[in-house]
Amino acid sequence: MAQYSAELDGVFVALADPTRRAVVRRLGHGPTSVGDLAREFPMTLPSFLKHVRTLESNGLIRTVKSGRVRTCVLNRERLALVDDWLAEQRRVWEERADRLERFVTEEDTP
Repeated sequence: MAQYSAELDGVFVALADPTRRAVVRRLGHGPTSVGDLAREFPMTLPSFLKHVRTLESNGLIRTVKSGRVRTCVLNRERLALVDDWLAEQRRVWEERADRLERFVTEEDTP
C-alpha cells in the first residue's frame, strides 16, 4: 500500500471538500455536463471549475469535451484506492480488537 501513498493522499485531499464530495456523489448517478453540475452549487463558474480541476487532477473524474459542452464522468476505479485503504485499516483494527478481547477474556495461568 505504501506505493500508493501519494495517489491516496491526493484522493483524500480531493474528497476533503464538501463541494467535491457532492460532485462525486452526483456523478455516481451518471455523467453530466459541467454547466448542469455548477447550477447545483451557490458559487461562480470559475470557482466551481477549480473543484472540477482538483477532482480531475486526482483522477476521481474525467472530463470529455464535445463541441461547447464539457461532460464529467466519475472514475469509479480511482475510488477503489480508498476502498482498499479502508479495508486494510479495518483488518488491522479488527485484529487489534481480537487480540484485546483474547487478553481480557483469557485467565491467567500460573
